[in-house]
Amino acid sequence: MAEEFLTLMADLDDESQRIMSGWYEKLKAEGFTGVQTPGLPFHISLGCFSPEKETDVVDEMKELAGRFTAVPVHISHIGLFAGGKVLYAAPDMNPAGLLELRKAIKTETKETFPWTPHATILIDESETIQKALPVLVEHFQPFMGKITRLHLCAFWPTREIAAVDLKPAENRQ
Repeated sequence: MAEEFLTLMADLDDESQRIMSGWYEKLKAEGFTGVQTPGLPFHISLGCFSPEKETDVVDEMKELAGRFTAVPVHISHIGLFAGGKVLYAAPDMNPAGLLELRKAIKTETKETFPWTPHATILIDESETIQKALPVLVEHFQPFMGKITRLHLCAFWPTREIAAVDLKPAENRQ
């Protein structure tokens, strides 16, 4: 099967991964595993692109990583998408951070819905998500995290294409 789209992801830092993995472990302990793509780090998707844009997106990803240092994100709330099949954690919008990174993307996207920054926790049938929601609510605590890496994948099937760390913060003397 031919790949359908590319996704540019903003990967969250190691501590954020630890916190969010803890939420997922609590869900798994209650029998919720979901059908989300296994093995991907928790991330906020920045944009989707046609497969033929791969070279352009890789080049732009490298350019963005050279311009941006770690982007702070306050993961402050949880939500569901329409249809109730996706349970996610989401950041507050910070015009000087995540939104600035998103707006810096110049390669034409292939998006059919408005951008909603979020980190998927669980994908499943809506009846299952409704049962999982109270488990996440019980264990969810807002936290400050950081986006530290950009990561490009193709989907279906999943293929990791490239990953690059955001530039290090300049040392202040």
